[in-house]
Parts: sequence; C-alpha cells; structure tokens
Amino acid sequence: MRSLLLGTTLLVAGTLGALAQAPEATAPGTAPVPAAPATLANDLRPTFVAQNPTDMVTSKLVGLMIQNGANETIGEIADVVLDEKSTVKSWVVGVGGFLGIGTKYVAIDPSALKLSRTNDTTLKATIDTNKDQLRAAPEYIYLGKAKTDAKTDAKTDANTKPAEPAKAP
Repeated sequence: MRSLLLGTTLLVAGTLGALAQAPEATAPGTAPVPAAPATLANDLRPTFVAQNPTDMVTSKLVGLMIQNGANETIGEIADVVLDEKSTVKSWVVGVGGFLGIGTKYVAIDPSALKLSRTNDTTLKATIDTNKDQLRAAPEYIYLGKAKTDAKTDAKTDANTKPAEPAKAP
C-alpha cells in the first residue's frame, strides 16, 4: 500500500514538473519572436586601446630612479597618485633610506618631474632639485597610515599610573 501511494505521488509530481516547463501556447499562424541578445547599448560599450610606442606604463615607472641635472640619483618613484578624473595628481618619491628602511616619501607635482625615453625600452626621470631639498619637503602620508607621534606617546605613558602591586596577605 505504501509503495503504491509513493509511486502515485512521484508520478503526479513528475507530471506537474513537466507541464510547468511546457512552452506557452501561441496563436495559430504566428511564430515565436526570438528575444534580443543581452548586450550593452553602443554608448555603454567599453573602448579598447592599443599601446603606442610612446606610451609609458606605471609598472615601468614605479621603481624608476630619479636624477637631477648633475646626473645624481636623488630618489625613486614609489607610487603614482591619481585624482578623480584619473589624471596624475602627484608622483610619490622615496628619498633617503637604505633598502626601504628609513625612506621618506614626498609628493612631487607632475610638472616638476620630467619623464623621457633614452631608447625604446629605457625610461629616464629627471627633476630640477637636489636630495637635500627633497628630504626637507613635507612627508607624504598615505590616508589611514598616519604615524603616531613619539611625543604624544610619551605624554600618554607619563600620565598613566602604574598598576599597584598586590598586597601580601
């Protein structure tokens, strides 16, 4: 009895599923209209650009050594800051330090840094300044990465009372 009831339930459920998937009835003499393909409108399509020999890619600029007029290496490009219109707002330049330790980062106006090609594969960055002027420039601090002030930390430590030692019973 149980198997008959189970078999009937499965048969009805299978039939209802098949009927739910059946195509809708169309009027006699009319063919179904195919749907338009799901594409973007022409004004929303992305524009693809091929690289020109004169283009410079940031992967080749970051890490590029910067020289002054006397051909002294005075820093290296550490980052590129873009504004909301995707134009270069500043070049972040690392000065001083050794192997990234003690390096100070300063933001340079894009018009101050001259980029040129020495040949098809080599780029050159030059700036009309010296290492001392770059070291004296205000430090570029990344948003959310502000350094804590050592003086502020010392004041906080001096104002905090040490925990009282536990009394012996």
